[in-house]
Amino acid sequence: QGNLVESGGGSVQAGGSLRLSCELSGANRNFNTWAWYRRPPGKEREGVAALNRDGATDYAASVLGRFTISRDVDKNTLYLEMNNLKPEDTAMYYCAADFRRWGPRAVIDGRVRPNDWGQGTQVTVSS
Repeated sequence: QGNLVESGGGSVQAGGSLRLSCELSGANRNFNTWAWYRRPPGKEREGVAALNRDGATDYAASVLGRFTISRDVDKNTLYLEMNNLKPEDTAMYYCAADFRRWGPRAVIDGRVRPNDWGQGTQVTVSS
């Protein structure tokens, strides 16, 4: 359990970039897996990027090559760099974390689900 707080969402034009941040707020800091999910309007949550403490990463095919997940240990902050944004990237974006050290692919393909979640930050990409 723990509080995760996203920031950095907003509205951008197609082709633009955003950097989302996710900070642990006053809870368990011993996470070993971090991830970003999104929920497009009318659709189910989907994993878009995942990272574990070993540095392994994985991405959904739809964002591969455009999004980058990273973590700043000292700042206790998770990031999602989003480049070349497309209208179909419009969604509520959530960060998530878990003390368990999973392979990132297990997060992306839905075999596992992190226990701790942020409240979400909206990303809207206009045409």
